[in-house]
Amino acid sequence: MEGRKQIAGETIHYSPNGYEVERLRERGFLVGVSLKLAGVLSSQDATGTVRHRPRFSIEDSLEELAALAHTAGIQVVGGTYQQLERVNPATYIGKGKVEELKAYRDELDVEAFLFDDELSPGQQRELERALDCKVVDRTALILDIFAQHARTREGQLQVELAQYEYRLPRLTRMWTHLARQVGGRAGGATGGVGLRGPGEAQLEVDRREIRRRIAHLKKDLEEVRDQRAQHRRKRRRAALPTAAIVGYTNAGKSTLLNALAQADVLMADLLFATLDPTTRRVTLAGGRDILFTDTVGFIQKLPTQLVAAFRATLEEIAEADLILHVVDITHRNALEQAAAVEDTLREIGATQSPVVVALNKIDRLADPAEIGELLAGFPNSLAISARTGQGVDALLARIESVLDTSLVPVRVRVPYRQGELVALLHQQGHIEREEHGPEGTLIEGRIPARLTSALRPYAVERTSR
Repeated sequence: MEGRKQIAGETIHYSPNGYEVERLRERGFLVGVSLKLAGVLSSQDATGTVRHRPRFSIEDSLEELAALAHTAGIQVVGGTYQQLERVNPATYIGKGKVEELKAYRDELDVEAFLFDDELSPGQQRELERALDCKVVDRTALILDIFAQHARTREGQLQVELAQYEYRLPRLTRMWTHLARQVGGRAGGATGGVGLRGPGEAQLEVDRREIRRRIAHLKKDLEEVRDQRAQHRRKRRRAALPTAAIVGYTNAGKSTLLNALAQADVLMADLLFATLDPTTRRVTLAGGRDILFTDTVGFIQKLPTQLVAAFRATLEEIAEADLILHVVDITHRNALEQAAAVEDTLREIGATQSPVVVALNKIDRLADPAEIGELLAGFPNSLAISARTGQGVDALLARIESVLDTSLVPVRVRVPYRQGELVALLHQQGHIEREEHGPEGTLIEGRIPARLTSALRPYAVERTSR
């Protein structure tokens, strides 16, 4: 006997071999706004240079929103967008488009409208009232995906904080009735000192509880931030250079880390498949060890709540000796995605470290001759395939070369009792001259700048030879 039955949001399929459960997917409809502006965004960097960055088209942005919806477990049943001079301050879209969405809701049995930008609390409230349907903006969708994929305590704390900070100004849509626990002036909000508590609106009770929770989460995350800082200091003392792997979500960062370090980081063809940073040690061809850290993927319109909540994680990028930017070169929006990553790096202050760009997934190119054209669009980049390993050795060689160019000259006489410093110089620097004398070992060469403070007490003046 075969059949199926719906129970509490699940479809149970019966068959002679047993049964399996299929969760019903929420039916979502995409909504976007295309502002009548130029196709590029212009910005000025610290040197005064004006840079023109490509903007995602509305069609491509909605396609990405559909991928986010799929990752969140939502079935996309349609989509639409509207061209506007400016967004409607009350409902984001025009009144006519609101009426059109009502028709789609009835025709397609829509359960949630997914908007491609972050809505203000007022816009979300007005839209839900007008559409009589759930309204979810891009920020809420990304936060939901992060909540699903966070595995470590740190990741879960960061996501929970971002969610509470996003929801706090939107609580009114959950408590529109403002039901009071005790009515009347004696026990109400105007009852005076000592009498306001029992008559407070439930909304205020919830706001106060959420603020307490936010304060608690921030305190916990400060401890996490201190722990991360301690780990970084230990790595500094060990003199291991660090490289932060960054890139647009699903660019192949975790796959590349696995290829570099024979690691076992989760790989999945989904947006934000991995959130929690993973660090692995890799030995370069010259014998030097380096630590690679896989970080959370970036995306256009990255919610500000996430940037703030993931501060401890993102500091790993800002303090890295080198940034390895992975680009999915097969994506038709590769330039736009790379620009979005660069914007986020500037936002978090990660602009001091040298950057190596890896154009990933060249194994998916139909014509290998395309590689040369792609490299021309990304100066100082290398073409690789993290999946097959093609170009990975050349990438490591480039990274080692970039690290070498950041070395600074040094001349020190290290006492024999500090033999570990001599070993450190051999491991992390380039030794050009080494002599053993009665007062210690004289060494000339080039070392990473971060080691200079430890060697300063033993510095000696250079003399002509």
